Amino acid sequence: MEDQSFPQCQAQELFDEFVSASTCRAALRSFSQLCEHLQLDPSTAERPLYRPIKRRLNYWRANGLWAKLDRRGAQEEYQRARACSDVTCVIIGAGPCGLRTAVELSFMGARVVLLEKRDSFSRNNVLHLWPFTIHDLRGLGAKKFYGRFCAGSIDHISIRQLQLVLLKVALLLGVEVHVNVEFKKLVEPAEDQHRHKLGWRMEVSPKNHPVSQLEFDVIIGADGRRNTLPGFRRKEFRGKLAIAITANFKNRNTTAEAKVEEISGVAFIFNQRFFQELRQETGIDLENIVYYKDDTHYFVMTAKKQSLLEKGVILQDFADTELLLSRGNVDQNALQAYAREAANFSTNHQLPTLDFAMNHYGQPDVAMFDFTCMYASENAAMVRQRHGHQLLVTLVGDSLLEPFWPMGTGVARGFLAALDSAWMIRSWAQGTAPLDVLAERESLYRLLPQTTPENMQKNITLFSVDPTTRYVNTSLLTVTPAQVRHLVDTGEEVGLTTDCSDIIRLPSPRYLRQESFSRSNQLLTWCQEQTCGYHGVNVTDLTTSWRSGLALCALIHRYRSDLIDFDSLDESSVEENTRLGFDVAEREFGISPLMTVEEMSSVEEPDSLSMVMYLSQFYQLLKDSPPPMGCLRHITDLRSALIAPASLLSRLGTSLSRKRNPKEHGGALGKKRKTSQRSREQQESCDLNGDVESQSFEEEFVGGASRSRVRLMANQLQAKLHESSSTCRTSSSAAAADFRRQQGELSSLPPASQPAESQPTAAPVHLSSWRPCLQMYTGGVSSLAEQITSRMQSQEDGGGVSASCSHVCFFCKQRVYVMERLSAEGLFFHRSCFQCGSCSSPLRLASYTYDQHAGRFYCLQRSECHLSAQAVRKRPTPSDRAASHRTSIGSQSSAPSLSDSLISAGRRPSSVCLCVCVCLCVCAAALVCWQLLL
Repeated sequence: MEDQSFPQCQAQELFDEFVSASTCRAALRSFSQLCEHLQLDPSTAERPLYRPIKRRLNYWRANGLWAKLDRRGAQEEYQRARACSDVTCVIIGAGPCGLRTAVELSFMGARVVLLEKRDSFSRNNVLHLWPFTIHDLRGLGAKKFYGRFCAGSIDHISIRQLQLVLLKVALLLGVEVHVNVEFKKLVEPAEDQHRHKLGWRMEVSPKNHPVSQLEFDVIIGADGRRNTLPGFRRKEFRGKLAIAITANFKNRNTTAEAKVEEISGVAFIFNQRFFQELRQETGIDLENIVYYKDDTHYFVMTAKKQSLLEKGVILQDFADTELLLSRGNVDQNALQAYAREAANFSTNHQLPTLDFAMNHYGQPDVAMFDFTCMYASENAAMVRQRHGHQLLVTLVGDSLLEPFWPMGTGVARGFLAALDSAWMIRSWAQGTAPLDVLAERESLYRLLPQTTPENMQKNITLFSVDPTTRYVNTSLLTVTPAQVRHLVDTGEEVGLTTDCSDIIRLPSPRYLRQESFSRSNQLLTWCQEQTCGYHGVNVTDLTTSWRSGLALCALIHRYRSDLIDFDSLDESSVEENTRLGFDVAEREFGISPLMTVEEMSSVEEPDSLSMVMYLSQFYQLLKDSPPPMGCLRHITDLRSALIAPASLLSRLGTSLSRKRNPKEHGGALGKKRKTSQRSREQQESCDLNGDVESQSFEEEFVGGASRSRVRLMANQLQAKLHESSSTCRTSSSAAAADFRRQQGELSSLPPASQPAESQPTAAPVHLSSWRPCLQMYTGGVSSLAEQITSRMQSQEDGGGVSASCSHVCFFCKQRVYVMERLSAEGLFFHRSCFQCGSCSSPLRLASYTYDQHAGRFYCLQRSECHLSAQAVRKRPTPSDRAASHRTSIGSQSSAPSLSDSLISAGRRPSSVCLCVCVCLCVCAAALVCWQLLL
């Protein structure tokens, strides 16, 4: 039956009618007649459909088109139309990107059903085409359907003509196109699969349409910004107000019109004289203008708001953009006159007539909009799973990423997204794991906003559905499977919606940068990796996953298993788990909570900013540390020493030494020998505990110890600081004398001694106990002293009860924001509200006392008048709960506690002693650096 001859004349006429059809309805009607004449059923025939048509239609005019389609279909990625032969795909929207996706899937053998709620193509706006887009369309036979396609130097096409070209190609490949059908919602599979074995379906309008009974495996949203597919959150990019005006005038294809030159793009900064003359003669003030000649004379320009107000186009000025450009605030007649006058001047009055073309509403095709408000989806795809049926959901076109027309992206990125989505569906059809499929798609989506013709592969003739042929340095593992677990919707959690509350507002980055998202993803990935494998812990975000407190305890247990017995925690004890995590993090790591335990457990979703700031402190502290193997405490102690001010000064000395007189470089060989000797000396001095492993760790951290004399001085200062912390009850005069002796040693720089041996009776004190305050050092000797004193007092004072809300100041009861608040005794307050309860003088975190009964803070001068030794609020010593979880290592570190022997009255001498010591050390280091420069 396939090889029988049919009346060729009628078949050829039908084919010519199909090729030359100028409307959507005409193309569908002529193709249906052609298939009926050839006795072909598109829904059951071989795919791609053009192959049986080619066998039955012997027409020389069609041979060139068949050759192009054969050449494209022979690409190895399509596997001879068997790559997706068992997949049924539904595409919502017959825009250029939706049709291009349908074409690609048809080449791979998938059954493609396309829905379009209208039956006409009426968008006259013109799209700029990148070189690869022109080559791609030519390979699909665009020139056969539209003879003027990119003739000569033309690099643009109207949206309407592009839709017609792609529609005809899609029909020849077997795509089932249904017009006047609107997608409403997804219909989940039946719960009782034993009685009704039905998969994913959809509800459409009209309800009785046959496609409502279609079961499918993949659904693709290509219906523009409105995107009817649920589950995708959108980001909004908004910058400075920029008002665009588009206008389409009738093109009668006369000789006079043909002589008018196009304007590919003129901006004010490149041709100021043109825009100044336009302003003087017409009162129209533009920033740029583009003119393309296609089916219409297409103009697009950026107008300044003041000019529109002066010309009466905008009736009233509003700060809100929606009100400013609302239909009731725009004079349509004035807008048409404005666009006509600008078009007439820019073409030097060469167009004989400027009559507006009509849009699909039957009105003049002129529009005004704010193009700086653009939307992009957070994710490109997701998987829905219900009752044993999986559905792959993805977006393309403006539903995924709206173009920014001044950049000339046009439809190019839309085509790239269509090819990327087809590649993802190919992997899905071949049985790749869902998480791997999503991870690869999201990795490619990260590249899309940054893609330009310049940073793509240069040989466009090799482009295919495979992304490695199109992108340079493609990394398909930028996003890991662990990062896309939230994109698999199993119905256990409430899905996302597409209403306005899900639109995320962001500052407008230039050209849609996404660095901020990659940083948050990096933090989330790190948290997922550290908590992976812990029972009851499933980190999918940076907010709700931490409410139970288990995730925080798991993160701490990962690096300090001696602090928390994770197996003994009860998942239902939310407040106890959270309090334990907060207490241990503050006591052992110096990371203060940014909200109270009650807030954390009571709210449905913790404040995202506070959680990101809180977890970022763990990330910065632990990201470079491997999981503990028994010696983590010592390594972190050494790490704290390297981050201390003395070490910072040593790095400063290194950088300054590089700026010396260039003549010194002549003795490089001799300096290398001296440096290597100093390196061996410093390696002996930096081993405070005789641990060779800590030496290598320090050298790796600071880049080696042999770079300058200041580095040796820094380590000796650090050793002295260590010694002073273990004997902090010495008097300030003794500390000053001891430092003067040390300063004398530094001036002569003898071989380093062993400070640990000078006082064998001193109790060992771990530097990790005050590491966080050293890490927070930002400059200034007094600031450093305050932070060290505050840390010592935090070990001596009692713990405060979290009686206030982290968003409300404890003193003035007004809202306090994260960046302006302080925290002490578990209370949160403004910096300016932290005052003495007696004399109202400002307090510092390093010098205050707290009355736990009255709930008041006092300065040290007034504390003796108001507080007794029993009323002093002491910082939390290891609680009963924490003590039960700690190992012998933790017990040894807390044995020589100073809080057992010090009270409020005796606390100041030790603090002053340490402050004076630190001040003198830093001053001496600065003096030595200055001497080295001289």
